[in-house]
Amino acid sequence: NQTEKIRKRMKVLQFAATLAEVPVQKPDRRHQLKGNRKEQFAVDLHHPYRLVFKPEDDYPFLPDGGIDIKQVTGIIILGVEDYHD
Repeated sequence: NQTEKIRKRMKVLQFAATLAEVPVQKPDRRHQLKGNRKEQFAVDLHHPYRLVFKPEDDYPFLPDGGIDIKQVTGIIILGVEDYHD
């Protein structure tokens, strides 16, 4: 059920020391979004829904301009949504 998946994903996010520790494999499948959402991330819930979040303010960047997820220690939850259209 969706509520239980949200709880599980929130627990994974809570106990990860950095964003890099959130698994990229299923069932969590942390992934960075693209386009105008390129500074946001998501983890899988019940398809097609995702738990969407972003790093807290003042997050560090890599030399190539990407977000240094090994330095991200806090996130802001933006919501649960289906952004696939």
